[in-house]
Amino acid sequence: MMIWYWNNCGLDRLLKGADGGYTQGMIAKSIKRLISNTPQARKTAWIGFVASRYVAKGQRHSPSTILAILGIAIGVMALIVIIAVMNGFQLGFIESILEISSYHIRVESAPLDDAERTALETQLARVSGVSAVSPFREFHGILRGKQPGQQTAVIRGVAVDALERDAGLRNKLEMERGSFNLKDKRSIVLGVELGRRLGLRIGDEVTLLSVAGLFPEDAEVADSTFIVSGMFRSGFYDYDLSWGFVNLDAAKELGGPAISLGIKLKNRWQDSRILNLMNALPETKGLTLSSWRSYNRAFFSALRTEKLLMFVLVGLIFIVVGINIFQAQRRAVLERREEIGLFRALGAGENAVRLIFIWDGFIIGLAGAGSGLLLGLLIAANIAPLFTGLESIVNCFIGILNAAAGLLGGGSIDSFAIFSPTVFYLKEIPSRLIFSEVFLIFLFGFLSAPVAAWVASGRVSQTKPAEVLRYE
Repeated sequence: MMIWYWNNCGLDRLLKGADGGYTQGMIAKSIKRLISNTPQARKTAWIGFVASRYVAKGQRHSPSTILAILGIAIGVMALIVIIAVMNGFQLGFIESILEISSYHIRVESAPLDDAERTALETQLARVSGVSAVSPFREFHGILRGKQPGQQTAVIRGVAVDALERDAGLRNKLEMERGSFNLKDKRSIVLGVELGRRLGLRIGDEVTLLSVAGLFPEDAEVADSTFIVSGMFRSGFYDYDLSWGFVNLDAAKELGGPAISLGIKLKNRWQDSRILNLMNALPETKGLTLSSWRSYNRAFFSALRTEKLLMFVLVGLIFIVVGINIFQAQRRAVLERREEIGLFRALGAGENAVRLIFIWDGFIIGLAGAGSGLLLGLLIAANIAPLFTGLESIVNCFIGILNAAAGLLGGGSIDSFAIFSPTVFYLKEIPSRLIFSEVFLIFLFGFLSAPVAAWVASGRVSQTKPAEVLRYE
């Protein structure tokens, strides 16, 4: 807007006298006329106009603005993709633990008869926020299959309709072979890696040896033969290698601890509130209730620390970019001393001139963080096809090298895989976006530029209009 007044209002002519020079009286008179005739909205609108011109025309002399935008964009994109993949791995492990092993709330009960247990299940299912209540009995056993050797495993006895009751368990157990059918008391469902280790197929017999008792002198040994009715894959290697499910009545015959209740919630983050409601029920007196936060506490804390450190390490990109923006804006303040002096002489305050450079930072931050956000979301949502494409390109070059090496009598190079199945226990690259984390990354990337510009523009206060314009 200030440039518009200069070009269209004849400000240059107003400031010149008859002899073509500037006089102090004319300058004062012209500034007074400009300020008095300008509406309040126009007094501030010129700040954004000048800032956008600085950003657009500044690339003719230095690519610092483009480099700053690229730096923020790359940082935002990289952090979004890395956190999305990390969330995919971490949440996969956490959900496997919560949905299969620990439940959201567990009720460790004293020995109850069937009528008392049924009444307790009914009362707990009525609590607001509860989605499923499932009885189970868990013990350790030793399995023997066709092949020589044996394998220890965690055996959990569940109700016949366990999958119908618990949607979370049903979603996490992918049946690769057979079905989750425990209607027959002699049926057993094993993890796919456990079945492979024992050389078992659907319909094969497996011997289960269980040892119950807290002390050696009280130990009770029982063995029984089961028929493999299904094999599941949970995505968690420990469960696929060392877990099995049997009928609840069969588990009761093999001994072990009393029947416990596993409770699933509609929102697992409300476990504290629901736990207080359950503890207030008269039916739960004398029983031990605990939430999922009590299980695998060290594991969950390690995952949280890992994510925090990843935020810090990748966030260093924003610090580097912020320093770059600070240096660029500091140089811009020095290069535009004459223009700053002119703005100050025309009545612009120190804060108004400083806002020009802060607006530069806002434009850079918005352009960089916005483009990085779009690219990051696009890549994170299509991470598996992207890695597949990269592997195909690399393997294409490897194939060419192998063909050339074959003609020359040399050796061959193995195919390339970013996440090789021989090392990583997964079928595809998981990716999970969390809105709050994505917004936080965008906010950090966006604010890094205006904060750096605000610090750099502090030199505006050192610019004296009289000294700058004296020699112009």
